[in-house]
Amino acid sequence: MRSISTGIQLDAPPEQVWKVFSDFPAYGEWNPFIREAQGTLAVGERLNLRLYPVSGRPMTFKPVVLVAEPGRAVTWKGIVLVPGLFDGTHKFTMEARDGGTYFTQAEDFGGLLTPFLGSTITGTIASFELLNAALKKRVEQ
Repeated sequence: MRSISTGIQLDAPPEQVWKVFSDFPAYGEWNPFIREAQGTLAVGERLNLRLYPVSGRPMTFKPVVLVAEPGRAVTWKGIVLVPGLFDGTHKFTMEARDGGTYFTQAEDFGGLLTPFLGSTITGTIASFELLNAALKKRVEQ
């Protein structure tokens, strides 16, 4: 397994961060990484996401929501083709801190292809950081 993580301090309460983060129809207005998102942030629901990674070409991803706690956390898991080939569990957390919110993204990658996709995984960090900066700008407007 391989893990990556990024975080950013936002000058907004977790409820405001959740409001922006969970508004999928508005993603095209501000989110440079996940430009299209459909579905419901509820446990067991399947989302339809269109990702535009910094390094790589756009792709559609259809993860299942594992955790959906308004103002606190979202976790989804996606697979490539079949379980165990290349799986990703993506976690977003919103922690009240210093009068605002500390927003974290982390992803655990697993599966047979993980050792061969090191540069793809490392490149994903830049995409996470772009999303974080764009979220900060959006919630602090």
